[in-house]
Amino acid sequence: MNVIVLAGGLSSERNVSLSTGAKVCQALAELGHKAALVDLFLGLEDYDRPYDCIFDSPPPLTPTGIGAQAPDLAAVKAGRPDQSRRVFGPGVLEVCQLADVVFLGLHGACGEDGRVQATFDLLGIPYTGSGYLGSAIAMDKDFTKRLAKADGVLTPNWRYVSVAADTLDDLAAEPALPCVVKVPTGGSSIGVTICRDRETLKKALSDGLGQRLLVEDYIEGREFSCGVLDGEALPPIEIIPKVGFYDYQNKYQPGATTEVCPADISFAAAHIMKDAALRVHQLLGLSAYSRSDFLMTEAGDIYFLEVNTLPGMTPTSLIPQEARAVGISYQQLCQRLLELALRERG
Repeated sequence: MNVIVLAGGLSSERNVSLSTGAKVCQALAELGHKAALVDLFLGLEDYDRPYDCIFDSPPPLTPTGIGAQAPDLAAVKAGRPDQSRRVFGPGVLEVCQLADVVFLGLHGACGEDGRVQATFDLLGIPYTGSGYLGSAIAMDKDFTKRLAKADGVLTPNWRYVSVAADTLDDLAAEPALPCVVKVPTGGSSIGVTICRDRETLKKALSDGLGQRLLVEDYIEGREFSCGVLDGEALPPIEIIPKVGFYDYQNKYQPGATTEVCPADISFAAAHIMKDAALRVHQLLGLSAYSRSDFLMTEAGDIYFLEVNTLPGMTPTSLIPQEARAVGISYQQLCQRLLELALRERG
């Protein structure tokens, strides 16, 4: 098949996306597909051939390191020769329309929030992952938690607050400590602060002035993730950071975190996680695959945190490890996602 792997974009998870895209593109090529990696935001301004040559003469595939810090998006914007306000870079929509299917390697805003999916639906372009509505709902942690809680899925108590200068002191004085402040549409733990004192809480809130933030009860416990693939839950994986919590650096720096899959937990605990991951997947109307994150307390209570509709496929990502635990290789996972896309939208 002719496949465009769409990655990059203009979100705080840009570098993660490029790493996902490079690995997926390599796997698809090894499977015999004609695959080309294209940056959603930068596009093909430097591609010096007609667009219909892209599958036989794709742009060079350069493996991208993620780095310990999120990318400088202002620098990315400034580096685009086409300084238009378009989310889609030059040539992106044109080559996507030439493809048999687009593999979405995007993460975060402008990729995981449903807008790209809605555009592709209007243009009749098949793509991997969930549709626009489920993607948009899942991107909003507050909305997702409301739906999950209403369906009986245990999730930490939270408040959705609007931060203004004249309410900052009151907001910082209200929650019980410790608590967690989150950007409700963030990913890769960017914009997450664990607040154990009022000073840290006030700083986290002040960093979000003019925004709406999620202030969530802090749950002390072990960290897990559980994927869903084609309507079936995968084995939960335990995530054990060597230092701190599972933040951006611990997620993507090799050796920073130990992952155990299948997780060393009881059958009952695994069943609860798998059931909750599948329920959230179905509740939001997701398709193909997703990955839900959980915390388990010492007492055995299991809390759902959030769901990811385009889980990472980087060298350190979780869902490929979960798939491998049931005998699905990385290449087979990529192939399955292409087939699901064509079954759903082909």
